[in-house]
Amino acid sequence: MAKEIKEKTNVHEVTVKIDGEAWTKASDKAFASRQKKAKVDGFRAGKVPKDIYEKHYGKDYLLDAADLVLQDAYVKAMDDSKLIPVVQPAVDLKSIDESGVEFTFKIITKPEVKVKKYKGLGIKPEKVKVTDEEVNHELGHLLERYTELTTKEGSVESGNIAIIDFEGFKDGVAFEGGKGENYSLEIGSNTFIPGFEDQVIGMKTGEEKDINVTFPEDYGAKDLAGAPVVFKVKVNEIKEKVQRELDEDFFEDLGMEGVNSEETLKEEIKKSIEAQKEMEAENKYVDAILEGVSKNVEVDIPEEMVNEEVDRLMGRFEEQMKMQGISLDLYYQFTGSKEEDLRNQLEKEAYSNVLYRLMLEEIMTLEKIEVTEEEANKEAEEIAKKYQMEKDEFLKQFGGLDMIQYDLEMRKVVEHLKELNK
Repeated sequence: MAKEIKEKTNVHEVTVKIDGEAWTKASDKAFASRQKKAKVDGFRAGKVPKDIYEKHYGKDYLLDAADLVLQDAYVKAMDDSKLIPVVQPAVDLKSIDESGVEFTFKIITKPEVKVKKYKGLGIKPEKVKVTDEEVNHELGHLLERYTELTTKEGSVESGNIAIIDFEGFKDGVAFEGGKGENYSLEIGSNTFIPGFEDQVIGMKTGEEKDINVTFPEDYGAKDLAGAPVVFKVKVNEIKEKVQRELDEDFFEDLGMEGVNSEETLKEEIKKSIEAQKEMEAENKYVDAILEGVSKNVEVDIPEEMVNEEVDRLMGRFEEQMKMQGISLDLYYQFTGSKEEDLRNQLEKEAYSNVLYRLMLEEIMTLEKIEVTEEEANKEAEEIAKKYQMEKDEFLKQFGGLDMIQYDLEMRKVVEHLKELNK
C-alpha cells in the first residue's frame, strides 16, 4: 500500500507499508540470522527460541527485516506514485512492529520552471585578435623550453643552475626533509627559503659554505615555522642557460610540419594562440548567454538538488587532487580548511549548474528540440573511436546511451540559443 502526501508541487511524501506474508518472511529470515549468533545459557548456538531471544535482546531483528524489504518498498513507492525523482529520495522509518513496517519516502520531482525570455538578448561573442607582441612572447617561451644547459666556470650568478648538496640544521641538529644531493637549484626561481638563493650567488664549483636563513612564520612544519636554521651547502657544478638560435637545427628539433623558418614558426604560433583565444571566447560567450537567460528564469530549486550537485563537484575535485598525488585530507591540512569550507566554496557553482540544467531542459521543450537514438549511437561510436575504446565499454563508463543523448540535447539547446541571440 502506498499513500502520497504533497508538501509542495514538487516535494512529495509517499508512505509504503509492507505487511502480510512479505513481512513475515523478512522477519523470519532476519531472526534466523540473529539467532545463529545469539548466546543464551542453557541453549545451543542457533537454537534459542524467539520468546527467550526477545527477553534477552529485544526485537532488534525487526530492524534487519526492515532493511531486507526497503528496496521492495522503494520500488513500490515509485510504481504506485508514478513519480520521477530528480535526486535520491530520503527515507524515514515511520513505524515497525510484528505486523509490519511503514516507510515514508521524500520524493523530489522536477520543479516548475518558467523561462520568461531567452531570445534576442543581444549578447555578442568577442572578436579574437592576436598581436605581434603575443606571438613574440610565446616565441620567447618556446626558446626557453629548448634552452641548452652548459657547464660554466667561475661563480654562481642569478639565472644559473647550481648543482648542490645541502643539509639543514636547527640548533645543531639535522632536521627531517632538510637534506639533498646533486639538487638542481635555479637561482632566482625562489624555490628555497627566502635568502637561501641569494647566499649561493658568488659561490664557486667545489666551494662549501654555511647559509643562515629563517623559515617563514607560516611554514607548514610547525617545529620549523619562524625558526633560524643553518644549511651546509656545497656547489658541485654550475650550469648556465644558452638560448637557442632560430637555425636549421632548432627547427629540426621542433619537429613541426612545415616549420622551417622564423616566419613559418611565427605563423604557426599565431594559429595556436588564435585557436586558444577562440575557444576561450566561445566558452565566455556561452557563459554570457546562459547567465543572461538565467536572469529571466523563475524556479524554486530544492536544496537537495544543489547538495547532490555539490557532492558531484566534490567527487570531481577529489579526483583532480588524486591526479596530483594529494588526498583531500592533505589538501585540508595544506589550506587550513575543512570539508564544510570546500562545500561552501562549491555551492555557488553547484546552484548555477542546476539552474542552467533546468533552464536548458525547459527551453528544449519549448523549442521542440530532439536527439534521436540514431544520433546518440553515432556520437557514442565517434567518441569511443577517439578514445580507442569499444563502444559498449565506453557507454558503460559514460553512464549509458541515455547520458550521451542528454549531453547531445543540452549541446543542441546551447547552439540554438546562440542562433536566437545573434
